[in-house]
This record gives sequence, structure tokens and C-alpha cells, in this order.
Amino acid sequence: MGTSTEQGYWDKIKPYIEMLRPEIADMDLALPAASALLATYYLSGGLPDIVLFLVAVAGAYFAITSSYVLNDYCDVDIDLINLPQRPLPSSRIQQKSALLYAVALAVVAGTVAAFLNLESMAVFIIAAAVITFYSAIAKRSTFLSFVPVGISYGLVPIGVWLAFDPAGILKPGIDNHILPLPAIFLGIMMCVTDWGFTLSGVARDVEGDRAKGAPTTPVTFGVPVTSRFVFVCWVLGVIASLVIGYTARLGLVYFAGALLGGSWILWQSMDFIRNPEPERGGELFLQGSRYRGVMFGSLIVDVMLLIFIKSTGYPFIW
Repeated sequence: MGTSTEQGYWDKIKPYIEMLRPEIADMDLALPAASALLATYYLSGGLPDIVLFLVAVAGAYFAITSSYVLNDYCDVDIDLINLPQRPLPSSRIQQKSALLYAVALAVVAGTVAAFLNLESMAVFIIAAAVITFYSAIAKRSTFLSFVPVGISYGLVPIGVWLAFDPAGILKPGIDNHILPLPAIFLGIMMCVTDWGFTLSGVARDVEGDRAKGAPTTPVTFGVPVTSRFVFVCWVLGVIASLVIGYTARLGLVYFAGALLGGSWILWQSMDFIRNPEPERGGELFLQGSRYRGVMFGSLIVDVMLLIFIKSTGYPFIW
């Protein structure tokens, strides 16, 4: 009886977990963690307050995943064709419940942002408005719908950075200053790689988008043209990742991860050009998540090692 009851609870909870895209959670958690660590290290050479760090990472994760749930809510008719096994098209979750779920996640994220500071809150509001515009309007009206997606996700590391290194524009008592170069290029890197990441997934979904009249880039110009643009996005993203390391004076672990991971994702993007099929776009979508997870993971490890070396005076040239 107990086992049956537990299975029943799991069957109810599992679809809600699936809507958070656990298959790309490594990227969604590593991004805010890396942003918080780098911001604090760049500002003070030390580690962030552990409570603020955990709160910021959780808040950013809820912000990111709320957009996934909202997108599923808006695209349920398309997913009936492309991804019928997802919770909404398979009727394991009702649309009303999905909308409430997206709102609840966004409310939690907004509350966390407000707790951190007004600047993080302002960035969250802008990012939420931009991604809502994409899901509710842009995807069904323009082939440039991928642009607001990248902008929204590019704002995520900016919002986290401001929580630990306020610019002083909206927080009294802080001297005004623009964002430092590592923060700017962190946002740029996330934005342009998300264009490639998103368009790979959209290429996978081209059949349903075409059937439902969504003029996405693959529908409008074809998957082959889209694959070439995706490659350009990843090239720019890899370059931006190297600029982050240079301007933040990061060490060997980060550059090794950025170069090896960057070379790998560029090779995979070239394979997408050679094989411009929707299924290959879907593979590259997941591979893009792995690359960003590795890159941000390398940044986290590198910063931790740099702080350790600095605090212990370990005689090693990093």
C-alpha cells in the first residue's frame, strides 16, 4: 500500500519536474553559481557570503525555469506535433496548472531578486518581460524571435553579478560605476550562445512550427541556413568566453575548459552544417547545454583554486 501511494505521489510530481528541463539543469545552475563567484572574486578576491550565494543561485534557477514552463504553456499546440510526450501535450498537466506553476516560479524568483537588491530586481523584471514577449508574441510573428530569448538569458548573469557588486544606480550609498568588463562579456557570451542554443532547438521543432504558422528562422530560411548562423553564434560565444577569462585574469583551469569545450562545441556545430537535419539540431541543443555547463564549471573550479592559492600563498604560478 505504501509503495503504491508513493508511486502515486511520484506520478503527480514527475511532470512538474520534467517541465523544469532537468536534462539541462547543469547549465542552469552553473551559470548563476559562476556569476556570483566571479563577481565576488573580481570585487574582493574572496568568496561570497554562503547564504547570499545559495539564495542567488536558487533565485536565478527559478527565474530560468519559469520561462521554460511559460514556453510550454504557450507552445502546447506546437508540442503536440514536435514533442507529444511532454507533460502538457500528453495531458499529464493541465494548461491552467502549468500557467500557475510558471507564475509561482517567477514570483519566487522576483522575491529573491528583491531581497538581493533593487538592481537585481530591475534586471529580473526586464528579463521576465522580454522572455514573456517571446513566448506569447514574438515566436508566432517574426523569424527574429530568437533575439529576445538571448537578451533575456544574457541578463541572468548580469542580475546575479549586481547582487554581489551593485552598480550603485538603484542602491543608495554605493558609488555609481558601470559594470566591469568580465560582467559585460559574461552577459554577451550568454546572449549569443543562447541564440545558437535556442535556434538548434527550434530547428528540431521545425515541423510543428511550420504546421502552426510560427515563422521561426528554420521555417523561414530553412535548417541549412539556420545551421550556419548557429555556428557563427557559437564562434562569437567562444571568443567572448576567452575575453571573460582575460579581463578577469582567470587561470589555467578556466582557459583549458573554455578552449577544449569551445573547440568541441564548434566541431559539433560544423557537423550540424554538414548534416542540417532537425534531429541533429536537437542533438546540438543538448550539446550546447553540456558545453556551457563545462565552461561555467571550469570557471567555478578556477576561481576556487585562485582563492585557495591566494589565501595560502601556495608557491605556484597560476
